[in-house]
Amino acid sequence: MVKLIIKVLVSALAIFIAALLPLGFKVENFGAAIVAAIVIGILDWAINKFTGIDASPFGRGAVGFITAAIIIFLTGRLVDGFHATVMGSLVGALILGVVNMIIPGEKTM
Repeated sequence: MVKLIIKVLVSALAIFIAALLPLGFKVENFGAAIVAAIVIGILDWAINKFTGIDASPFGRGAVGFITAAIIIFLTGRLVDGFHATVMGSLVGALILGVVNMIIPGEKTM
């Protein structure tokens, strides 16, 4: 349980940092980043569970990268205070993919 909380917080921090870049990725506050990280995790789990696609740029190549970007884009539509354009979703997928590589154990997205 502690690992899961740490991974959500690290993902939220990565989302928050990505939002500082002027690339179509915006988070109004850290609370919205935490909710976005949780929603991204749930959407990733659901897609992986039902389709077998690993939504990570480094997990399944181009398919995983595009899937991760779509998840981020959808999260931008679902979470108040979190907005992602298509370009922002692509950059966010890359950033969260790097975070997934750095954090040991299971993936964060």
